[in-house]
Order: sequence, then C-alpha cells, then structure tokens
Amino acid sequence: MDNTKLVGIAVRSLAVAVMLGAGWLACAQDGKTAYPNMAPVDQYLMEDRSSEIALARSAAPESISRDATILVLGRHGYETAEKGKNGFVCIVERSWTAPLDDPNFWNPKLRGPLCLNAAAARTYLPRTIRKTELILAGQTKAQMVEAVTAAIDKNELPAIEPGAMCFMLSKQGYLSDRDGHWHPHLMFFLSQADPGEWGADLPGSPILAFHATWERLTTFLVPVRRWSDGTEDR
Repeated sequence: MDNTKLVGIAVRSLAVAVMLGAGWLACAQDGKTAYPNMAPVDQYLMEDRSSEIALARSAAPESISRDATILVLGRHGYETAEKGKNGFVCIVERSWTAPLDDPNFWNPKLRGPLCLNAAAARTYLPRTIRKTELILAGQTKAQMVEAVTAAIDKNELPAIEPGAMCFMLSKQGYLSDRDGHWHPHLMFFLSQADPGEWGADLPGSPILAFHATWERLTTFLVPVRRWSDGTEDR
C-alpha cells in the first residue's frame, strides 16, 4: 500500500465519521438507538479467558505483545491475567470507553484490543479501569461521567503523560456495527490538545482526532499499513 492509498483511507474514514456524526444527531433527536441501555453483564464478558488473552495480544506485533502484561475483564472490573516485563499493557476495551454520544456506547458486541505503552499504561489505562468498575457496579453513564470528572479534578486520575500511545492493529477487533475492525492504526493520547496543531481532520490529512472535553482528553488516530500479523490493510 503506498502513501497515496493510505491518505485515501484516512480521507474516506473522515467522511464516514462525518456521516456517522449526522446519524448520531438524528438518533439523539428522535430518541432511537439500537443500544439505548446497558445489556446484561454476561454479554460483555468473554467466556474463554484464553481467547481474551489472545485477542488482547493481537493489538500489537508479537515482538511487543509477547512480553506485555495482559488484562482481562471480570464481573467487577479488569484483572491481571499475565504479568509482563516490557512496560506494555494489552487489554480489550468494551463499549463504554467510546465517545459519550456514540450509538454503540452500550453495544455488547464491541471488542477493542489495544496495547498501551508504559506512559499510556500509567495515565490512560486508569481511566478505562475506573470507567469499567463504575459501569459494572451499576452506575449510569451520567454517574460515570460525574465520578471520572471528579477524580480528574482531584488528581485521583492523572493527567495524560507525554508520549502516551497505543497500538490498535488487530484484525479480530470489533469497533462498531458499521466498520467492524476498521483499519490498523496507532492512537496517541494528550491532555486537551488542539487537533489543528497536529493537522488532524483537515482535507488530505491521514490524522483523525477525537476531543473528549469532559475528561480533558484528545486522542489522535493515525492509520498504518499493516495489521499485527504483518498482512497489509486492504
């Protein structure tokens, strides 16, 4: 895949994001969504622990994920399945880490494998863990937002550390009903960054951005050419 094709993927993806944004607004206006509420907890869990471990590892190349710490989801939150030694942490996120207005926010089918570097494991991962514990304890979306915001204000959850990033290179992921596993990409996490400074979301730019002002988090997505197994994105 050449650079022109890669940029094309990003531009088409941005167009999809714009269309999806219009769809989300329509859903909000008429109050209809396929997933209006949280499903039973069992639907978010994976019965086979070894399958979740393998899915988590598939987020990054084997040279990285083989020595990473692996977390799996239990009934009350994430648990350490395997202790690593290279500072990376691989995990399969569930739907409640999606943007608040995402119609897939409660979609029990979503599985987002990602492998976080040490900086992200120290400062981004605690947010995923806290959100998950709150949701599994029966908190509503609004209550989760209130609790996480308060924790950030009190520095109970740290600001995002410079250099925080993760790999999302799994073919086996399921990121939305519309896009499935989408494209292999890297994600970079920053505290309240200006997407324009990265050239994100501009015509022809391969960089996309999500700006979650409520948790002071900007996430940049950069599509790459290959999945974690080395095959090219097509």
